[in-house]
Amino acid sequence: MSTSARRKLTSAPDATGLLELIRERRTDLTESIREFVELESPSDHKASVDRLGELLATRFETLGGRPTFHRQHEFGDHLQITFSGETGRPVLLLGHFDTVWELGSLQKMPWRVRQGRLWGPGVLDMKSGIALMLHAIVAWRELRKRLPRPVTVLLNTDEEVGSSSSRKIIESLARKSSAVLVLEPAQGSHGAVKTARKGVGDYSLKVIGRAAHAGVDFGSGRSAILELAKQVIRISQFTHAKPGLTVNVGVIRGGTRTNVIAAEAVAEIDIRIARKNDAAFVEKKMRALRPFSRECRLELSGGINRPPMERTPGVAALFGTASKIALQLDWKLKEAATGGGSDGNFTSALGIPTLDGLGAVGEGAHASHESVVIDELPRRAALLASLIEAV
Repeated sequence: MSTSARRKLTSAPDATGLLELIRERRTDLTESIREFVELESPSDHKASVDRLGELLATRFETLGGRPTFHRQHEFGDHLQITFSGETGRPVLLLGHFDTVWELGSLQKMPWRVRQGRLWGPGVLDMKSGIALMLHAIVAWRELRKRLPRPVTVLLNTDEEVGSSSSRKIIESLARKSSAVLVLEPAQGSHGAVKTARKGVGDYSLKVIGRAAHAGVDFGSGRSAILELAKQVIRISQFTHAKPGLTVNVGVIRGGTRTNVIAAEAVAEIDIRIARKNDAAFVEKKMRALRPFSRECRLELSGGINRPPMERTPGVAALFGTASKIALQLDWKLKEAATGGGSDGNFTSALGIPTLDGLGAVGEGAHASHESVVIDELPRRAALLASLIEAV
């Protein structure tokens, strides 16, 4: 660390001093990201996810953290790291280390540094965010040997598939925290943080009809596909019934052969809501569906699995704090709302001040051009490090 940075940080650290310190370690930061990316960790491959979890536990433990694994059978083991601090309630740093990329994706889109960016599967969503957590803590440990407040890091392994096994852990830790800082990717090229997210619902609608020979006995059949087509039109009309409500019938399956009247058909439906109260509205509308044909039967499953993250006064105040820190870095921080959900939805719905999108700036999450802007990484880490003390 340079003399000027150490002078700034010795007694009353500010964001600019932290930024200078982190910039000096930028190579270490990018190397951490490379290490994480090159350990592939698809949600559905527990052994691979657990290998990365062991590495992450070791890295955080070397900084004085106490790792705890929440063991799982189906998914990877969720990783919690607890750090002691000088004073106050803990702040929760929240993220995940599972990705949407199947094993072998590195062969098609290998780790590389090119055009001022880092490239590779999961680099943006969200292995760079984990590295930002790690190096924000590195900065404080180098400065004071101790964090300014207790910090809990939770890295789960099933975020990309709904967080079914980690939700209770997330909510339990959030209730003990003064605030939740989510290291999901920033919004857009300007790096906005996220102060609102839509809630997410997944429904499956199955139609049971009656099979018959399409040529010999057409009149005896009752087509599940025809019934489902009518239901799809009805369900699609729910969109815009409430502000911010959207319905997408994304997958349809049905039938066996062209000369057989379909006995079964299924639609998989994605629903997004902007307000918590709209969950009951959607549930009522979906449960009220009735068949057009009396000789067909409907079976509905699913529901709203992520409540919306609304821009509450607590969220707004947390954004205000982040904005003031950013101004110290000559940076006008922006905020954004998004239709995608994250684990921050759970914590915000509990009334815990939550700020999302504090991770890396880049593009192509879940796409082959997934990448991270290198020059943005130090100030994102400096913002996080400063927020740990300020919230």
